[in-house]
Amino acid sequence: MALSSTRFLIPILLVAPLLAGCLERGQPTMVDTSADDDAFCRANNVAVGSNEYVNCRKNRDVQRGNANARTDRAQRNLAEQMLNNPTRP
Repeated sequence: MALSSTRFLIPILLVAPLLAGCLERGQPTMVDTSADDDAFCRANNVAVGSNEYVNCRKNRDVQRGNANARTDRAQRNLAEQMLNNPTRP
């Protein structure tokens, strides 16, 4: 009985790490950048809670979103270029 359960357990243990990679699909986990943004805005001598501070944090968020959008667009363009122009060795 122990031998048959071992035969069943070994393939599961071998396949589990491969299936774990499938969980990583989709959008990556969001990184908490609030400390970095806070330090940047405070370095510009902006009082926490003021309108300038809120605008500073908002601008940092917009800049980060634009950078992420540019990166995504570049990746899509590269993938499309590779699909449309295959090279044959």
